Amino acid sequence: MPEVREHELVIVGGGAAGLTAGIYAVRYGLDLVLLTIGGPGGQTATATTIENFPGFPEGITGAELIARLTEQAERFGVSFESAEVERIEREGERWRLCCDDLDYLCTAVILAVGASPRRLKIPGERDLFGRGVSYCATCDGFFYRDETVAVIGGGNTAIEEALYLSGIAEKVYVVHRRDELRADDILAERAFAAENVQFVWDSVPTEIRGDHAVTSVVLHNNKTAEDSELAVSGVFVAIGYEPNTGFLGDLLELRDGFIVTDERMRTSQPGVFAAGDVRDTPLRQVATAVGDAAIAADSAYHYISERR
Repeated sequence: MPEVREHELVIVGGGAAGLTAGIYAVRYGLDLVLLTIGGPGGQTATATTIENFPGFPEGITGAELIARLTEQAERFGVSFESAEVERIEREGERWRLCCDDLDYLCTAVILAVGASPRRLKIPGERDLFGRGVSYCATCDGFFYRDETVAVIGGGNTAIEEALYLSGIAEKVYVVHRRDELRADDILAERAFAAENVQFVWDSVPTEIRGDHAVTSVVLHNNKTAEDSELAVSGVFVAIGYEPNTGFLGDLLELRDGFIVTDERMRTSQPGVFAAGDVRDTPLRQVATAVGDAAIAADSAYHYISERR
């Protein structure tokens, strides 16, 4: 039998949302543990520079922001443990989080496990990440003022990214594997009307090139089978996100894999809350993640208090 540890609250995830939830929850006097895989971090830690998080007029690296949040959480007394949750089960009025050789029993759970941008999985993408390859225009678009960039994708996210970049970059190429967009008509019409947005249809990227920074992207035309090279200084990949919810099975109500919550961050199961990028939300930013987390911690506090 695995060892069992009992807490009032278990927070799963060590990114900005999880750390913020921990800071709020421990200040509420809750007995909690925060579970991470390999230490705090999450998507935030991979950002080269974050310029739109309040309070840092000069910007801050993702790694430094996570380090500061971690230091703050530790100072308040948040307990960290390294564990990967394999499944969550209802046990009476409590929840059992099953890990490899250790289980956690708790009254409430906050899921802040995040989501990962879908990768193209082509040469150059990983090596040039943060040096021209980005998965967030609102995070990194500022660095490409008056330059030429490419957006990969044809859904709402891609077109929203392209429209945002059209107000910053000199030229924006939208590369889509089909000959029509999947985006909503109103977004598509705005993109078609933008003078500096150009569409590259029926094409997929096969390689991102550059020595120390992106200089071009190689495209393959699905219809003509021809290859071409597009000179750009930035490649914004917008082909969707993959929420880290595989371990949940059918425990919670999901929408496209993301956890459905109400305005109090309550999920479809009592005592289970969600915050940050794993939540079904219109915007995935550090600012929204920490806001979600504060609400989730408050909701968890009231839920636990009623059952003490």
